[in-house]
Amino acid sequence: MNVDRLWWRRTARIFTHILRRPNTQVLDLCAGTGDMAVALHTLAARQGGKPSIYALDFSHQMLSHGLSKYAARGIQPVEADALALPIPDNRMDLVVSAFGFRNLANYDAGLREIFRVLKPGGEVGILDFGEPGGLMGKLYAFYFRHILPRVGTLISGVRGPYEYLPASVRKFPAPQQMLARMEAAGFKNVSWTPYTFGIAGLYRGMK
Repeated sequence: MNVDRLWWRRTARIFTHILRRPNTQVLDLCAGTGDMAVALHTLAARQGGKPSIYALDFSHQMLSHGLSKYAARGIQPVEADALALPIPDNRMDLVVSAFGFRNLANYDAGLREIFRVLKPGGEVGILDFGEPGGLMGKLYAFYFRHILPRVGTLISGVRGPYEYLPASVRKFPAPQQMLARMEAAGFKNVSWTPYTFGIAGLYRGMK
């Protein structure tokens, strides 16, 4: 029901203090078709900020689907590997990743690359899916693993992505494990904020 759009906007608002600064450099990591980058740009424009936003993804096809969004807003698409970023050390004020980080082949290497390219005092925000606890978690897990793949396949006519999604979420570290990985990579003031009962959540940290 498009609740993910609310998550993107909420994430962008959290980083308002960075987006309104002059000459801000922002990286949308694993950007896909650019929805997070657009949310960041929209929020910055409302606040009078004009950050340089780069939308980076490994998939040429995903970036191609987002080209019209990027061109209309001056967002720079970059085709590259998140584990080997073509960005100098200490360059970015903010790195955000929305629903793409969990697809990396090596989470620790990805965190180290993010840390490397951030300026001292720069921040990271990783928005991704989770598995809620309690009764809500059990009900959601049944929906997520059994109903969503069938409905998604029925609507889209494509089977693979909707089976991959629950599998990728299951292998993603739990919040406390993810926070420990962030600290091991060097980040300070790490936190996790659940969205919509913990279906998704935002991991934050500072260099």
